[in-house]
Parts: sequence; C-alpha cells; structure tokens
Amino acid sequence: MTISRIETFHVPPRWLFVRVETDNGRAGWGEASLEGHAEAVDGVFEVLRDRFLGHDEDAIEDIWQIAYRGGFYRGGPVLMSALSGLDQALWDLKGQAHNMPVWQMMGGRVREKVQAYAWIGGDRPDDIAEAAAARRKQGFSAVKMNATAEMGMIGTPVMLDNVVHRVKAAQSAGVEVGLDFHGRLHRGMAKQLARLVDPLGLLFMEEPLLCENAESLHLLAAQGSTPIALGERLYSRWDFKPFLEKGCVDIIQPDLSHAGGLSECRRIAAMAEAYDVAVAQHCPIGPIALAACLQLAATAPNVVLQETSMGIHYHVGHDLLSFVLNPEALTPIDGFLSIPAGKGLGVLIDEAAVREAHEHRHRWRNPIWRLPDGALAEW
Repeated sequence: MTISRIETFHVPPRWLFVRVETDNGRAGWGEASLEGHAEAVDGVFEVLRDRFLGHDEDAIEDIWQIAYRGGFYRGGPVLMSALSGLDQALWDLKGQAHNMPVWQMMGGRVREKVQAYAWIGGDRPDDIAEAAAARRKQGFSAVKMNATAEMGMIGTPVMLDNVVHRVKAAQSAGVEVGLDFHGRLHRGMAKQLARLVDPLGLLFMEEPLLCENAESLHLLAAQGSTPIALGERLYSRWDFKPFLEKGCVDIIQPDLSHAGGLSECRRIAAMAEAYDVAVAQHCPIGPIALAACLQLAATAPNVVLQETSMGIHYHVGHDLLSFVLNPEALTPIDGFLSIPAGKGLGVLIDEAAVREAHEHRHRWRNPIWRLPDGALAEW
C-alpha cells in the first residue's frame, strides 16, 4: 500500500495533529506539536508531501532517512517536529495493518505500566500545597513544578528561599517533586539554587541551565547529588550525544513530537542506556504524543517516568482527552499509566471533532516576559 494523503490539523489548545492515509483507505495519526510554532511546522509538510505521496507506507525507516538526510539541511526543532508527527502516524498505520500495538512490533514490552507525573503551579508557581494535595487525591505520587517565575542574571536570597519553601510545601502533601528550572536561570543563580535544593531529595532538577551551556552543566553536575534532567530542546541522537559523553545528565527527556518520533527516540533511549542514563519522556502536549510515549515506555528498559499534560495550566477550553474516543487508554490509575493494548498507538482520535476544531485554528504563543528594567526574560 502507498501513502495517498498527508493532512495536518491545528487543534486547540496548542497542538498540531497529523493524519496519514493510504490508498486502501486506512489512516494513522501522529502529533507534530511544537508549542507556539505550529505554522512553521505545518509548512514543512509541503515538502514532506512532495517527497512521500505515493511512497510505500511500510518503509518507515527509509522515509525517516529521506526526511532527515535527503534535503541536505537537517535537524532543528521545526523539521524534526514535522518528521516526528509523520513517523508516529506511520507506526500507527503499521500497527493497524498488522492488528497489534506498536510495542509488539518493536519486540514486545518490558513493563506493563509506567509511573506518571502531573504538573502543578503554573508558569509562575503559586498555591503549591493545595495543588499538590489535589494531585495526590487524583492518585499521583509525583508532580513537577516550575522553580521560579522570570529571573535575571542574578537574583536575591529571598527569591531562592521562596523556591525551597515551595518545594517543601509540595512535599508536605506526600508527593515526590521534580523541579523544572525551564532554562530561566543563568550560571550564577543555578549554582546557588542547586546547592539549596540538594538536601530536599528532589526527583530531578530539569533544565537548570539552557542546553547550549553544556560546559556549565558539567560544573553543576559535579557540585551536587540531585539528578539533572534535560532534553526537550534537543532534537536528535546527535544533539544528545555530547551531554551523555560529558556525563552531565542523569535523566534525558526526549520529546517524541520534537525529536524525530518513535524511530529516533527509541535510538536515543538505547544510546542513553549505554551510558547508564534514565529516560523520562517530555510530554506537556497532546494525546497522540502521549500514546507514542507509552509505546517507547513499553520497550525501553531505562524509562523511569512519564509526563502527562492532564490538567496542565496551558489547557484552556480543551484538555488532554478532549479529542480521544477511548480516554481510558490515557487515564492514570493510582499514579500509573498502563501500556496501551490497542492496535497501532492505541489511541482512537475523534476525527470529526478534530476537523471541526481545525476550522477555528489556534494561534497559541508563549508569553513574553520582561524584567523590571525592561530587558527580556527567559520564559
């Protein structure tokens, strides 16, 4: 069978879904969400249609190689997000054709479920104790929260102390805490904050510095014992390689809608395993991406945690399961997500609802923050 149609849909609150149809009428779904840049990713599909309409749907690896290498310029968030959505949809198609889950085609599963964690606190973390207690009542035993709001090159002791107080507030609700620095801190502040939170027993500190500051990350890793996590802004195994070689990361967080889909993220996970590094897939986005993450969690032995966007602060008007016909496949039970048993990616998408939503395209943008002096701050 050959690919006859590749469609994209701008789905609220900030997602880009991909539908690939074959000449026998079968269709598979993927997710190419790159938050705030849906239009740019959508533009890549003009090229992908030229390349792959009429191509053998089963030739997933050949398609991946052509999409990545065949256009001379390669990598980066936009191209790799488009390739991610296409790759996921092709795996979904293959699973449907063979009437089995993707994880079964990848050699079978190594686990039946994976621990999930949920977001609390919003962009500017607040009401932490109450939010953590609410997540605990939902069955989650782990949460993630932003460490700070906007921050300049240096901050104040009060700002740092407030981070410690918020972590302790969340922990008082009986949950484990991952702290997301979100790349908002610079080297001097990250050193201080890492030292302060080290005694708190965090699950991890995420993006304590931007990935482009690898040399400083190495120094930070040598300073304390809290596991360092990063990877949402890395897009291929070549991007991850220097961090693994330098030994400055303990948990990698590839995003299956940014880093080349299932095909590439499986290779990234295997590479990390060789360096004794854990995997916790980044996924603050939609249901197809989460379903793809669970296929990887099923097959990669070094996966330890799975992010879920259920109830995240970005979801206004629509939530994780708004376009899903089998919500039970992505609903946590006692803080764990089961590995989907359905064929393909295991999630059934409400095509009619997706098409209707696409008629009112979202134009989601991340906020622009400024410091008191008017200078731009990292979001």
